[in-house]
Amino acid sequence: MNISRKLMMFGFAASVAGGGALIAEHEGQVLSSYSDPVGVLTSCYGHTGAELKDNQTFTEKECLEQLATDLSQHNYQLMKLTSSIELSNSEHGAYLSFIYNVGHQAFADSTLRKKLLAGDRVGACHELIRWVYADGRKLNGLINRRESERQLCLRGIDAEPI
Repeated sequence: MNISRKLMMFGFAASVAGGGALIAEHEGQVLSSYSDPVGVLTSCYGHTGAELKDNQTFTEKECLEQLATDLSQHNYQLMKLTSSIELSNSEHGAYLSFIYNVGHQAFADSTLRKKLLAGDRVGACHELIRWVYADGRKLNGLINRRESERQLCLRGIDAEPI
């Protein structure tokens, strides 16, 4: 069973499950704790938190539960920060993946969100590809992820990717 279907079993809407699938695709599943490319202790599908310790191991079920919990929290923040507009399912999934990766405060302060709230939905989608740096370094994984998010986002507003 694919990750999107598994997340829908947790009661997530298709837009959230789709965002979760995009997150899982780009984060990958690691059944232990590890340091991410900028040294943040991470586990499973990109989960971070103070409760993580070096050399922890997790089951696939525990990783899915972590992802579901994280998705709920990030989705709440996304909905709060975009409450004045109605996102398409594709925009929702793209922005959920983005906020999961960069955090809700970075999204809140971003030009991307300003454009989105101002009605420039295409411009907002194109802002995603600017977020490819971590700790001052341009990362191929982020380039690929942002392009996937951008394409999904644009699909949600019937715009052609450039």
